[in-house]
Amino acid sequence: MSYDRFVLLGANEARPGRVLLPPAFAVKATTADTEGRFSLLEVVLGQPIPCHTHHLADESVYVLEGELLVTVGERTHSLGPGQFTLLPRGTPQALRPGVGGPPRVLQISSPGGWECFVEDMVEAGPQLMVDGRLDPARLNRIADRHGIRYADGARHRQEPGPHGGRV
Repeated sequence: MSYDRFVLLGANEARPGRVLLPPAFAVKATTADTEGRFSLLEVVLGQPIPCHTHHLADESVYVLEGELLVTVGERTHSLGPGQFTLLPRGTPQALRPGVGGPPRVLQISSPGGWECFVEDMVEAGPQLMVDGRLDPARLNRIADRHGIRYADGARHRQEPGPHGGRV
């Protein structure tokens, strides 16, 4: 066994990154930790994520708590604790909390890199905002660098803002 990449985190611990992320994001395995193979985050999904497409990575989501609504095409699926979805790259998708508050999920991207997109969003902060909301055109300037594209006209609502700890 190779111990040079061994990671052991306690409850509520997260891997450090380039920037401090809001509490809604706990990076458990970075892209660097896995030599690019995947990244793993524990995420509290406090706000809807509008239709977007990952062009480079498959995204997997495992629901730990709450209800997650996943829209693929014209169908919306309700996932509860213990349920899982694989969202293959190239699949347009939208995610939002269901009833009962924000769901807590494990999010795995393969290959890794999603945590780098989140860091870039946090770093850009208010520059992504127009009239108190994330602007898809501005967001796509960052997302495009990570092989992610938000649909034209998609509204990315996020309150209280990119540093507020809710996605």
